[in-house]
Amino acid sequence: MTAPMNEVELFVPGRLCLLGEHSDWAGGYRRMDSSVHKGFCLIVGTNQGIYARVRPHPDKLIIKSMLPDNKVLGPHEIDLDSEKLLEVAVEGGFYSYTAGATYHTMCHYTVRGLEIDAYKMDLPIRKGLSSSAANNVMVARAFNQLYDLKLTKRGEMEIAYQGEILTPSRCGRMDQACAYGSTPVFLTFDGERMDVQEVQPRNDIYMVVADLKAGKNTQKILADLNACYPKSGGKIGEDVRYYLGPVNKEIAHRGREAVMDGDAERLGTLMTEAQRFFDMFMAPACPQELLSPKLHFVLSSPDISDLIYGGKGVGSQGDGCVQFVARGPEEQSRLLIKMREMDLDPYPLTIYAQKTKTA
Repeated sequence: MTAPMNEVELFVPGRLCLLGEHSDWAGGYRRMDSSVHKGFCLIVGTNQGIYARVRPHPDKLIIKSMLPDNKVLGPHEIDLDSEKLLEVAVEGGFYSYTAGATYHTMCHYTVRGLEIDAYKMDLPIRKGLSSSAANNVMVARAFNQLYDLKLTKRGEMEIAYQGEILTPSRCGRMDQACAYGSTPVFLTFDGERMDVQEVQPRNDIYMVVADLKAGKNTQKILADLNACYPKSGGKIGEDVRYYLGPVNKEIAHRGREAVMDGDAERLGTLMTEAQRFFDMFMAPACPQELLSPKLHFVLSSPDISDLIYGGKGVGSQGDGCVQFVARGPEEQSRLLIKMREMDLDPYPLTIYAQKTKTA
């Protein structure tokens, strides 16, 4: 094993699913039934994320975290023992994600421990922006850089994913695309296989993501939608598979071209179209969560119609977060103000053109 570095500074963003939510797990059903359609989604890293300083530790996993509300958790110590790490991961809770990623790393690489000081987090938690995936990519990247594992981004994503599915979270495979940072990526899901294509926009696209400050039960949404696969659920199940198959394929591919062209208006229009079809074909499968009254109230607000090209729900959908494509930088700033006036917690997100990206 190469001698570890002393300390590294890391930033890992959350991820925003622009188009194609739920397509990762749905496309995964192709491993047992090839008639299921492939999944496609378009992802970009958020401008918010987790900032951390990490150092090697000889025999422990030590975690200290500052949450978005400035509450500090830890330092919390876990012995570098595979049984103990797996126990912490499986039981759930705040430290389960880090424990799961560490367990998976130890099973496949010769490493020792980590001391993690996640000193800043401006990424909302449990709002469909993959805060847990960002955490696990951060852990994987810490091991990668400190112990010179020579992993690619795909390798870091795999550790992050395998670590998270040890927890009660049961995430999909799209979440860990936050490993690509601010570069948009187009993902294809075919059973166990995932293909990643980086997308380079020609123009900046200005967006706003807002926490609706309501609530949703992601586990129920996933359970109800998964009940429609591979060939169950009657007419409701057929509609879910139709949306996540042909409808999603068409919208996601058009969305990839819109982002590549830097065409904000086309992307916003596609988001509105995707939301309309989602409400038609997906919401009946889990009406308690997916009717999303607050989401639709905000999306249809006349106070913001002149500021946006379109918008839709975020993540698994429900009343968690909403995303909008703004008409420009000035409209983005005004939209942030409007969201605060509506008692929401908004965040700016700018998808930068290749020519304006910084290292």
